[in-house]
Amino acid sequence: MGLKAGLVALALAGPASAETLRIATFSPDLTRKGPGLLLRDIRARDPQVLAAAATIAGARPDAILLTGFDWDHDGLALAGFAALVAEAGLDLPHRFAARPNSGMATGLDLDGDGQTGTADDAQGFGLFSGEAGMAILSRLPLGEVTDHSAALWRDLPGALMPKSAPEIAGVQRLSSTAHWDVPLMIGERPLHLLAWSATPPVFDGPEDRNGRRNHDEAVFWLSHLPDAPFLLIGNLNIDPVDGDGRREAFDALMSVAQDPEPRGEWQPAQEGANVVQKGDPALDTADWPDTADWPDADGPGNMRVDYVLPAKALRVTDAAVLWPDPASETGKTVAAASRHRLVWVEIDFP
Repeated sequence: MGLKAGLVALALAGPASAETLRIATFSPDLTRKGPGLLLRDIRARDPQVLAAAATIAGARPDAILLTGFDWDHDGLALAGFAALVAEAGLDLPHRFAARPNSGMATGLDLDGDGQTGTADDAQGFGLFSGEAGMAILSRLPLGEVTDHSAALWRDLPGALMPKSAPEIAGVQRLSSTAHWDVPLMIGERPLHLLAWSATPPVFDGPEDRNGRRNHDEAVFWLSHLPDAPFLLIGNLNIDPVDGDGRREAFDALMSVAQDPEPRGEWQPAQEGANVVQKGDPALDTADWPDTADWPDADGPGNMRVDYVLPAKALRVTDAAVLWPDPASETGKTVAAASRHRLVWVEIDFP
């Protein structure tokens, strides 16, 4: 074939086809009351652990961010859980986890109760180092991760941090869990997962410390966007319509990202605290029962708190919340895994 003929053939073939990628996040409730207990349950093939693994395998993501997953120094729990996911039918051989801020002792009285060493005095709420951390499992190789978790809250431009003693402001990190920039490598090209798991904007006082921190954990990314395609992903712990929190943070993220509004195929009866909610229940990602453990005695009701938000330039082809009919076998497995529901978004990566 001559040069001219070859160029014509190439032109007729058109551009290379985009690769469709399914990116997910899930809070599988794989956190326990002490270090090593999650690994114990994984090795014992605890039914809840197996249900979480089966839920992920059934969703078949190319990469998934796990929130609410206990971290250990040698990564034994994550390796063991990845093996269970593979056993359930989905091999995600590439993984990443780093020590989170949750449970990381500061030696200071951060909450001002006159005591030190409590869960509220850690960099992020936690009874032990590594409690309720984050993890990445991926079919795709991972590039070099940038970990922003050590950034001080006071150093965020426009930070809403309440006035604090200098010794506290000098150590208090912004991230209640972690902030990671994790590149998924598609050939030589990166797709960045900008991952975090924010503090709930409740369980504080009139100073609204947690509400302010939840807001700032989200807007942090606006000054740390990569010069490459990205997705904002994680447990934002705020509903765009219902519940407490400073929703302007979500609105700010929408200046750089798009909301595919993933929907569940089934929604529970809208009773109890759900009756007064205004948001579309099909978008909810957390099945929270009425409980007196919340500031509102009626509980928060079901809410949308888990997100995958692609950059505006990315083409979204599909999205869903994995919330099947609880009477189905899949529904029973999903309900046994977690109070949260897995969220996935499919994009065409050009």
